[in-house]
Amino acid sequence: MGVGRFVYTPILPLMHEQAGLSTALGANLATANFIGYLAGALAGIAAPALVRSALALRGSLVVMVATLALMPLTHDGTAWFVLRLVAGAASALVFVIAVSAMLSRLQTHAHHLVGWAFGGVGAGIALSGLLVVAVQAASAWQAAWWTCAALAALLTVLAWPLARQPDSTTSAATTQAERPRTHRWFLALLASYTFEGIGYIIAGTFLVAAIQQDVGGWLGGGSWIVVGLAALPSCALWTRLAHRWSRPALLLASLGIQAVGIALPALFGGAAPALVSAVLFGATFMGVSTIALSIGSHLQVPRAVALLTAGYSIGQILGPLLAAPLLHHGYQQALLLGSAMVAVAAAASAAVCVRFPHHLSPLPSTV
Repeated sequence: MGVGRFVYTPILPLMHEQAGLSTALGANLATANFIGYLAGALAGIAAPALVRSALALRGSLVVMVATLALMPLTHDGTAWFVLRLVAGAASALVFVIAVSAMLSRLQTHAHHLVGWAFGGVGAGIALSGLLVVAVQAASAWQAAWWTCAALAALLTVLAWPLARQPDSTTSAATTQAERPRTHRWFLALLASYTFEGIGYIIAGTFLVAAIQQDVGGWLGGGSWIVVGLAALPSCALWTRLAHRWSRPALLLASLGIQAVGIALPALFGGAAPALVSAVLFGATFMGVSTIALSIGSHLQVPRAVALLTAGYSIGQILGPLLAAPLLHHGYQQALLLGSAMVAVAAAASAAVCVRFPHHLSPLPSTV
């Protein structure tokens, strides 16, 4: 999922230079992926059986590999749009299925592994970023897509055995009767995670291009590798911190750190702020997802993962649309907008902290 969903970011500058991709079309392709991501999340809400289906997981993995391999076979903007749209839907289904399986199986018996499982996205980002940097020195943008498709195919083989979740034996009526009233906190969490989607995706889409424009050289593509390497252990770290501090407080802290990280390259030029920004962004964006989805599962709202992912993807659709008018004179204003949106997400997360119900009796089938 980390490869299929995020490899577009380090390849974007190559496509601008070599494939004649315009800034407007580049933003539209990002939006296509986010629309697809929303469609996949909504499918998980409308058809809960998909979230427990090994066939849906495997089919989505194969589709992601195919969309990566097909991107270099055309220069048609409409075809690129469709491919990124389909890739977004497939990656959302992979994410919702995998996270639901993790939270239902590992939360009680091996909670320390949840963070590392989320870190797989960071591993995919780092590996694909390394491949793009290596390939761009020796070949063209097409080879970057094909080598990353090969990497995604290898990872698909490794992910293939992931089994379906056991069906719940608890009736819907019983679940409804026993469900605690936690919707106030969940709505605040949903608002926070939606605003995080806006701010995160502005940085996730344009951070590499902004650093490339400001610093140049290897640091542009290299910064995405730094993001992935920082993301890989970050989720396990945030999960460990949750044993000492409350998850709502950690969500607030991680969003505050991320807002600072996104703003750094817009406020200060040079390599050092760019690297610090990449580290802070990488160390928080998957951590925020880990914490937010864990809180949603704890609050025992049905299909919490799919609902939060849908809100997040709505934010991702809005992000590039809001940032597009600010791109005429570089990326600084867009990054400041992204930082402001994450700050709003932090403010919304503060409402989750207020009298948060830390102890709830567990209920099945809440993810």
